[in-house]
Amino acid sequence: MIQPNNHKNLADMASVLPDRVWSSVVNALISTTLYWNGMMQSSLEFLEPYLKASDLFRETEGRDIHGRSFDANVADYSHLLRENLLLAQSAWFNAQQQILDYHLKESHRFIDAWKTTWTNGSSNTIDRYLGQFADALRQIVVNLPEAMKEIEREYGFHFDDSKYWLIESTPRMDLYQVLPTLPSVQVRNDVKPILVVHPYVLGANILAFLPSERKSYVHAFANQGIPTYVRIVRDILTNEAVQLMTGEDDVLDTQRFARILKELHGKPVTLNGICQGGFLTTIGVLTGKLDDLVDALIICASPVDGSLSPGLREYLETIAPRFRSLAYSTKKLPNGNRVVDGSVMSWVFKLKSLRNEPPIDFLTRLDAAHRNVVNGKPAINKTMAAIMRWLIYDRTDMPIDITELSMKSFAIPITARGEFPVKLFGRTVTFDYIREKEIPFQICYGAQDALVEPPSSLVATRYVSAEPTEFPKGHAAILTSWSHPESEYAFHKVLPNGRRGPVKFHLDLNAKLTA
Repeated sequence: MIQPNNHKNLADMASVLPDRVWSSVVNALISTTLYWNGMMQSSLEFLEPYLKASDLFRETEGRDIHGRSFDANVADYSHLLRENLLLAQSAWFNAQQQILDYHLKESHRFIDAWKTTWTNGSSNTIDRYLGQFADALRQIVVNLPEAMKEIEREYGFHFDDSKYWLIESTPRMDLYQVLPTLPSVQVRNDVKPILVVHPYVLGANILAFLPSERKSYVHAFANQGIPTYVRIVRDILTNEAVQLMTGEDDVLDTQRFARILKELHGKPVTLNGICQGGFLTTIGVLTGKLDDLVDALIICASPVDGSLSPGLREYLETIAPRFRSLAYSTKKLPNGNRVVDGSVMSWVFKLKSLRNEPPIDFLTRLDAAHRNVVNGKPAINKTMAAIMRWLIYDRTDMPIDITELSMKSFAIPITARGEFPVKLFGRTVTFDYIREKEIPFQICYGAQDALVEPPSSLVATRYVSAEPTEFPKGHAAILTSWSHPESEYAFHKVLPNGRRGPVKFHLDLNAKLTA
C-alpha cells in the first residue's frame, strides 16, 4: 500500500522529471559533440609533428636511399615497418585502456546520478551530472584555447618589463638580471650571484612560469634578495650565430657572463642548469674554462648521462642505426643553414613513452577540469592554462652541434673513469675537474620524472661528491609546484626529506664565503 507521503514524492518527481529529462538530453547532445571535437583536437596535436617528421624523413631518404644497396634498403625498411606497427599497437592499446578506465569511473557517477534522480534527491541528479560533464568539456574544448592566450600576459619572461635588466649580450645570447617581484625585497648585491641556464628545446619561459602566482623558478631566488641572472639564447630563426652555435660557443658565452657577474658582485658565480641546460653547464664546468669564475654547480632534472634513461634507450635500440641520424629531424632555413626542428625533437620524447602511455592527452585534461571546481562548476585555473601553453607552444629549434652533444650522451654512456662521450675544445670531458677542485654540486630531480629518469640525473654521484635532492612528482613540478615559497618543498627550506632546496643550498654557500 502506498503511503500518502509517497504519493506526494511521486507527484513532486513527476512535476520535475520532464524538465530534468529535457535538460539531460540537451547536455548529452552537447557533451557528445564537444567530446569528439576534443578527441580530434588532441589527436591533431600529436599528428602535427608527425607530419613534419614525415616530410623531413622523405627529404632525407630522397637524398640517401639511392646510395644504399637494394638488400640494405629492404632490411632497414622492413625493420622500420615492424617497429612502427609494434609502436602503433602499443599506442592503440594504451589509448583504449585510458578511455576504458576513464569511462568506467564516469559510469559509476552516472549510475549514482540516475539513482538520485529516481528517488527525487535534490543533488547529483542526472541533469546536474550531465550539466557538469558538459561544462567540463566546454572548459577544455572551447575555453582552454582562449585561456592559453590570456595567460600569455602573465606566463614566462617579458623582457620589456622593468623587472628584468639587460646586462650583457653576445651574438648568440643575452644576459638578464631577474629582479624581485615582492616590493619588500631588495637585491643584496653583496650576496653570491646565481646564473640560471634554460633548456634549449623547451625554451626559457618555464623558468618564469607564473611570477604573479609566485610560481617561478628564477623568482624563487630573486625574491630572497639573491642577485639572480638568466642566460637567454636568442631567436634561432633570425640569428645566424645561434644557428651555427657550437658547444664551445656555449661555454665561452657563459665564461663571458660569469666574468662580468664576478666583477659586479665580487664573488664567484653559482651556475644552475635546467634539463638540457644542466647537461651543458656540467660539461662546461668540466672544461676548466670557468675556473675561478664558477665555484658551484646546481642542475635540475638534467640528463647528464642520457644512456641511463631506460625509456629513451629502449626506444633508440628498436630503431635501425641508419635512422638514428639527426638528418631526419633537421630542416633547411631560407639562408641555407640547417637546424634541428624543435617540435620533431620533442615529439621523439613523446614517442619513446608510447609503450607505456597513451598518445592522447584529452582525457587527462578533462579529468583535471572535473577536479578543479569553482562555485560548483568545472573551471580552468591559471596553472593549467600556463602548463598547456608551455606543452603546446614552447618548442624551439636547436643548433645541430648542440643537439649532437646531447644525442651522443643518449647513445654512449659515461665510462667507468668518468669520461663523457663528447669533446670540447679538442679534449675529452671528464668528472676529474669537479673532483679535483671540490666544487659543491647539487642535483635536483623528480622522483616520478618520466622524461629524464632519476638514474640519468644522478650518475654524477658515482664519480664525485654531490648532494642529491629529490622532489615529488615529475619533470615540471620543480619549476612549477615546488617553486612557490609556501609549498611543502619550497626552495629556501630544508625539505621534508632532510635535503636542502636549491635556494637554501646557494645561500649556505654564500654564508661560507662571508664567514
